[in-house]
Amino acid sequence: MKTLNHLTDDILVKLYVEGNNAAFEVLLTRYQSKVYYYIFQIVRDKELTEDIFQETFIKAITTIQQGRYQDSGKFLAWINRIAHNLVIDHFRKQKNENTISADSYDYDIFQHADISDLSIEDILSNEQVLRDVVKMVNYLPAVQQEVVRMRFFENLSFKEIAEKTEVSINTALGRMRYALLNMRKLATENNVYLEMK
Repeated sequence: MKTLNHLTDDILVKLYVEGNNAAFEVLLTRYQSKVYYYIFQIVRDKELTEDIFQETFIKAITTIQQGRYQDSGKFLAWINRIAHNLVIDHFRKQKNENTISADSYDYDIFQHADISDLSIEDILSNEQVLRDVVKMVNYLPAVQQEVVRMRFFENLSFKEIAEKTEVSINTALGRMRYALLNMRKLATENNVYLEMK
């Protein structure tokens, strides 16, 4: 770990792609306070900051694992852009959830952007995707099943998952990363289409 600390971000990313998990730990340690502060400056809410912070690193891990990270020597700018996009997504989702109808009382399903843009075929397709995902979770190792269910079905933050399962946040993040990789592999092997409309 000591020698890894002296390496550049891009070299650490390469090592991580090659399977050296300690390399990502160094990146996480190097930038976690800056990324956390960047998110907090925008959202001004500790719990929300923690959630978006954790989602940022999950997304970064997934992007790197998929080979979509571009070496630019600007890892912090790249990860802050992921965080920024997740913050925007959060506020956009919040705005959609708070949409109300013209009479100001009843929730108007037709004014909800996420729903009104979908055809009945898209809605049914999404339901099928969710059923396939639920099925695939059952094929994961127990610790990965646990973290997926807590995150997606119980809507717990990674901090809450770490506390409940008595592991570190990094371990919870790692389990989620492996769960996503395993599910992607299962989907590919079984020709299952996992994209939501």
